Amino acid sequence: MTTGGSGGLGGSRIYMDYAATAPLDPRALDAFVEASRRVGNPSSLHAGGRSARFALESSRERIAAAAGAHPSELIFTGSGTEADNLALTGLYRARRAADPTKRRILVTGIEHHAVLDVVDWLERREGAVVELVPVAEDGTVDLEAAEARLAAHPDEFALGTLMWANNEVGTLQPVCRFVELCASRGVPVHSDAVQALGTVGVDFAASGLATMAVSGHKCGAPVGIGALFVRRDVTLEPLLHGGGQERGLRSGTLDTAGAAAFAEALDVPEEERVERSRRLAALSRRFAEGIEARIPWAVLNGLSPAEADAPRLPGIVNVSFPGADGDSILFLLDSAGVQTSTGSACTAGVARPSHVVLAMTGDEERARGTQRFSLGSGTTEADVDALLEILPAIAERARAAGQASARRAASTPDPERTVTGP
Repeated sequence: MTTGGSGGLGGSRIYMDYAATAPLDPRALDAFVEASRRVGNPSSLHAGGRSARFALESSRERIAAAAGAHPSELIFTGSGTEADNLALTGLYRARRAADPTKRRILVTGIEHHAVLDVVDWLERREGAVVELVPVAEDGTVDLEAAEARLAAHPDEFALGTLMWANNEVGTLQPVCRFVELCASRGVPVHSDAVQALGTVGVDFAASGLATMAVSGHKCGAPVGIGALFVRRDVTLEPLLHGGGQERGLRSGTLDTAGAAAFAEALDVPEEERVERSRRLAALSRRFAEGIEARIPWAVLNGLSPAEADAPRLPGIVNVSFPGADGDSILFLLDSAGVQTSTGSACTAGVARPSHVVLAMTGDEERARGTQRFSLGSGTTEADVDALLEILPAIAERARAAGQASARRAASTPDPERTVTGP
């Protein structure tokens, strides 16, 4: 968590990676510790088990209420990733079992990898046909394109999936309208709402979604607790088999302490949530305006924080520094005491461009130079101002290094094109 205005200098650190994980809420920690002291498996029939079951069901009711759902629709999982996997694979297999012709999946290229990698796996292993829907440069799904794909194969879609809020650029998606389009063809929709829950209003019942994934550690609960909301008329094929807990959809001993902490982290009055969002939006606007003034060659990605009513998460500012490498900026900022993240995924040590920015813009250089700054409850104006003081020099240094690397690569002969011998 930020140290409150020290700017990450003088041995202090500024935390601007709330979208990756939020600091543990003290109230959630207290709830977790208290629940952990109780001994009893919530599936046991003795007094200790009944006490644990009562605590678990109380937490289920509170979490469901925060998400606009009925408690019976909430399936506890170990993470948002597990929830996405259960929803997508479970929906696809159930739909294929009922009708083998339903093989198509409607998806955008900006989804979290917990969604995209599952869809890719289903394509490679189980014969799914992926229908990729484009997004606008601000990160909003193209509903007309989605409708055209549905119309082209009206009886072949197993499911559609659209995240509630993008984790890299913060764009809120028109989930309800997407659901309406799919529902007109009888297609169920899943949504990854991990970034949205606890930050913006989320109403599972009103959305019409078939399933929705959420995660505790994004909103102040410990890592290791998540949930999948499953509408009561929706059929899923389970991935885990065993004791039949959670409506038979997710077997395994339930994490009573994690559920208690999750419920406590979400137990925030609406007025407090709105005020927190207003404060974060103001800080994001201050930061974005500072970047535009001090680093004119940088490019903001997604909807502008300057637009008061823009459908976006209030605490995410995503910036591309063309010519610079996002990882270089991250490490330079980290050395200066500021913790951020790039939009890239790293596999076997190989940096890759942000798949989100690439899907939005088609510009690989812009995608490669991406940096995500995500603000949260502990971020202060002093933190923002301190970051703006050091960021221009860091960005210039990273861009100079990137240009030098590009020149070296351009001057190095390609061994495959070098002719040797007669």
